[in-house]
Amino acid sequence: MFDQVVFAGGGNRCWWQAGFWDVVQPEIGLKPRVITAISAGAATACMLYTRDADWVMRYYSDALRHNTKNAYWGNLLRPGKSVFPHYRIYRQALLDIYGEPFAKLADAPEIRVGVSHVPRWLGARSAVAAGLVAYNIEKHVRKTLHPTLGRSLGFHPEFVRVQDCARVEDLADLILQSSCTPPFTPVLRRNGRPVLDGGMVDNVPVGALDASPGRVLVMVTRLYPRPQTFTVAHGEQQRLYVQPSRKVPISSWDYTSPAQMRPAYDLGRADGEQFLQRLPEMLDVAAHA
Repeated sequence: MFDQVVFAGGGNRCWWQAGFWDVVQPEIGLKPRVITAISAGAATACMLYTRDADWVMRYYSDALRHNTKNAYWGNLLRPGKSVFPHYRIYRQALLDIYGEPFAKLADAPEIRVGVSHVPRWLGARSAVAAGLVAYNIEKHVRKTLHPTLGRSLGFHPEFVRVQDCARVEDLADLILQSSCTPPFTPVLRRNGRPVLDGGMVDNVPVGALDASPGRVLVMVTRLYPRPQTFTVAHGEQQRLYVQPSRKVPISSWDYTSPAQMRPAYDLGRADGEQFLQRLPEMLDVAAHA
């Protein structure tokens, strides 16, 4: 039914995608050929082909049990200590979650993960500042579905196949590069060049899709001023976008509230049920558009 699928980024909000997928995928036999993904959307896509969502939620409940803050400002005076615990926790989580079942990803759809290369005319620190300003203008002011400011500044995307990662460490590095959002993470490098979160170019990576005719399912995690589901024609391709029915009840980089993962996941499941009820009507409308 859907030849390709897009997982937008969104940090913890991507638990909504996991709940939506777990309801919709078995009902319609969803077996995409290609998945394109950004940041935590990429982590979610990989999780769906390696682990059960309940297992991962239990993992995070244990891993975050003793993390009481999202910023430890006292570490400013402690050499070698990070103010933000996210990078350390996230990297270990990726290694633990994907480590044992890593080989399963060889049989998953082709998963393309996006990173944003910084403009050559900017240094790493200046690029971070410019990129974050552009990202927040697009997010909070323009509220555009597919932003353009990042590209205008000179950010450009690279998409790397998960199946090209030889080791789980390579996969963890790739997802972290796709999620690179200072100050929660340090500025990271790919092949010696600084990169930032793939969302600096486009948090909904339709640009990495094959141009082949067919249907594409696009799962976003943020609320846009559009209907909950809507279709966009791109040549002979029909892209069906779906967004949460309400704001996902968890913050992107909150590492102190693992219990909120379940409500985000459950909202995805509820929206998935509604989606299945309306799917025949949506496909009929798209076919006559």
